[in-house]
Amino acid sequence: MTRKGILGKKVGMTQVFDQNGELVPVTVVDVTPNVVLQKKTEENDGYNAIQLGFDDKRAVLSNKPEKGHVAKAKTTPKRFVKEIKNADLGDIKVSDKVSADVFQAGDVVDVTGISKGHGYQGNVHKDNQSRGPETHGSRYHRRPGSLGVIINRVVKGMKLPGRMGNNRVTMQNLEVIKTDTDDNVILIKGNVPGTRKSLLLVRSAARSSAKRIAKQIEKRNSNK
Repeated sequence: MTRKGILGKKVGMTQVFDQNGELVPVTVVDVTPNVVLQKKTEENDGYNAIQLGFDDKRAVLSNKPEKGHVAKAKTTPKRFVKEIKNADLGDIKVSDKVSADVFQAGDVVDVTGISKGHGYQGNVHKDNQSRGPETHGSRYHRRPGSLGVIINRVVKGMKLPGRMGNNRVTMQNLEVIKTDTDDNVILIKGNVPGTRKSLLLVRSAARSSAKRIAKQIEKRNSNK
């Protein structure tokens, strides 16, 4: 299955009215036209992909390999560079621009970003565990509790106090409400990972359930 995608930056959330007059919460994603930095093919690289660059950065912050790589696309060094695998290469060439119109209203997408970091947290806040009794001298209030069988080590994945958030997260099957090529933004229904100004990768949905969701969206729009 071929996929399409674009890189962007989270602006924030707002609300819009859809064509049925219902108020829909949306996330605004700035997708200033991406530049195609590299085109990968089955013959040369073993898979099809396009490499996109987003958000210019000063040349002084780039090393020689970076400058040489973007020079082939006749552009400036980029802060955010990602590949869109299994892309429909078609007539795409290095140095081409990919803008907001790569998606249309009603498309179903997956959005990948870095979730908000919450620092070091305990079990009650981090893993939604319950506290113990606070009376009769139990002395067990917000502790992690027993670690189970004694094996002289902490088993990987055990729910203990630690860092919360700041992980790579993909939210799947989100609906595109509107695309605006004049302002270079995409409005995506609901929330997406990350804080404001965080960098995002928006790709066409990969799971089979996306087709079912797309049909539901099409049916809803046809009943206006």
